[in-house]
Amino acid sequence: MAKVKPAPLPPDTMIGGYRVLRKVAAGGFGVVYLAVDSTGQQVAIKEYLPASLTTRVPGALAPEVPPEKLSLYRLGLKSFFEEGRALAQISHPSVVTVMNFFRENETVYMVMNYLEGASLQDFIVTARDLKQAKVFRESTIRSLFDEILRGLRIVHQHKMLHLDIKPANIFITDDNKSVLIDFGAAREVLSKDPNFVRPMYTPGFAAPEMYRRDAAMGPWTDIYAIGACIYACMQGYPPNEAPQRLEKDRITIALRRLRGVYSDNLIEVVEWCMSLDPLSRPQSVFALQKELSREGERHYTKLSAVEKVRLQFDTMVTDNKKNGQKAAVVSGRDK
Repeated sequence: MAKVKPAPLPPDTMIGGYRVLRKVAAGGFGVVYLAVDSTGQQVAIKEYLPASLTTRVPGALAPEVPPEKLSLYRLGLKSFFEEGRALAQISHPSVVTVMNFFRENETVYMVMNYLEGASLQDFIVTARDLKQAKVFRESTIRSLFDEILRGLRIVHQHKMLHLDIKPANIFITDDNKSVLIDFGAAREVLSKDPNFVRPMYTPGFAAPEMYRRDAAMGPWTDIYAIGACIYACMQGYPPNEAPQRLEKDRITIALRRLRGVYSDNLIEVVEWCMSLDPLSRPQSVFALQKELSREGERHYTKLSAVEKVRLQFDTMVTDNKKNGQKAAVVSGRDK
């Protein structure tokens, strides 16, 4: 039986001098509310409320934590609080603004500026459904990620990592600003516990090292996710997740189909960012910015007829092998 998610705070609840209006989002690690302060200004408040560690009945304020999960809950709580404190020191238009953070009801709340608009994920789905050759224009992709990288560079300069960059966490405001939201520090801290088996990552956007408890993470980990986001803007879909790529990497074949649609440079940048080897990726946001904003003529290499046939053949062979492996497993021939 599926675990019941902890209930959100009811409308009109007062927390830290703010009045909750309604829940606007919820995830595995918290709930986001629309609220107003004493002057009537709208704010977004994120509550630390990991669904796998807590319960809360409707109408209650404090979450209930089983004794055996209390130490892990407090570990994530500490990380969430420290994340709020660190983000409050960052002032950049491409990074969500943390205006306040406080403890109450045996948990922590992070108060942020309320953004109106839609996520990059929403735009990708809409653009993909138009079924045009280009999901997004290349100029749009470069401009969008130039803004995001400016913000991410500041985050890294503050010795922070985002650790959950994906189109759903890139917000496009109604006045056309790109903003990084929903950092994953608490998520990452909790993933280090050997008893915490809930996935800490978003398939397709998480770097290979995020699947290994002993792997070192750094700016290159966020950079992999940036490459995956650009890929999604080009293809309309996320790339294969890292464990699949380690078995059979189809990124190069997928990107080759886009030759002539997007510039060789942009395709090479995505491959560079999404290298399975962390040391083969850009090691800093600055290095990626430099390449992404490179001046000069952009070359578009179109596939020849022979290359198109070869690409189709390679894809068919890969699919047939994949289907054959599935059939073998089903029939028991793998024993």
